[in-house]
Amino acid sequence: MITRADSPLDEVYVAGGPSSVQLADETAKLLRAKQIRVDHKLFPDGENYFKLTGDEVAHNVFVFQSTYPPQDRHLMQLMLMSNKLMEDGVKVVAVIPYLAYARQHRTFLLGEVVSLRTVARMLASAGIKRVITIDIHNVEGLGFFGIPAHSLSAVPLLADHLIANESMNRPFIVAPDAGASVRADAMATRIKCEFAALEKSRDRVTGETSVRMPQGIDVAGKDVVILDDMISTGGTIAKAAQLAREKGAKGVIAACTHALLAEGAMAKMKEAGIRDLVATNTVPTPYSKVSVAPLIADFIKQL
Repeated sequence: MITRADSPLDEVYVAGGPSSVQLADETAKLLRAKQIRVDHKLFPDGENYFKLTGDEVAHNVFVFQSTYPPQDRHLMQLMLMSNKLMEDGVKVVAVIPYLAYARQHRTFLLGEVVSLRTVARMLASAGIKRVITIDIHNVEGLGFFGIPAHSLSAVPLLADHLIANESMNRPFIVAPDAGASVRADAMATRIKCEFAALEKSRDRVTGETSVRMPQGIDVAGKDVVILDDMISTGGTIAKAAQLAREKGAKGVIAACTHALLAEGAMAKMKEAGIRDLVATNTVPTPYSKVSVAPLIADFIKQL
């Protein structure tokens, strides 16, 4: 039984859900935090079984569970773990490195479901008292949470990795659309280079996109870094890379926080001229070269 005792946040426990075991372990070591043991298995029909055990008294438990595909399973696992801890009287903070359904934060077409609002209500109903995520798709979405919700930026970590590990000639940061311009500006400031946002249009029915370079932007002979919060199909990044190459870019690197990488995404981007992909471990992939554990640990220390 995990029970609660009244205390400040100086007694921290970490529980690593099935999707974020390694990240939880790494963060717990940085915090020197105790860990709740999470025993998990899937029944033959796909249902989840959990057993959570730890020290006699847990005051605050940070439940790490990223919700990359399969999103619904990972969300349900987070709900089950959090609700159990809440029933034991624990203050639960959900660390959701990649927050699924965040791209649908408003109604674009009549009748659409605002998915993030529903997810926010679900998390609160499970007993979660605070949410920490990384680079939410749009910060407007934080307003749906009736509990404190924070989106941390992994852009400085990505920028530092590029500076240390990529040989870049006259780097130039490109945002694939106006929505990513704030992140591109932040990375350009960190790297001390220029940036620009492509002009992107999307068919809201078919989802097809097109991009073009703003007038007066010159990337000839430069190493272009195309930065976005997430890469799913790779279609927009591929179009941006092809455009950069047509405009004379020396090389093109893709960088993102969440590398979801639907089937065929990497092949599509490489065919368009992407020479490398740099991502974080919010979604575990072969391209997860940057750990967000220090970012999360530093934020938890400030609570």
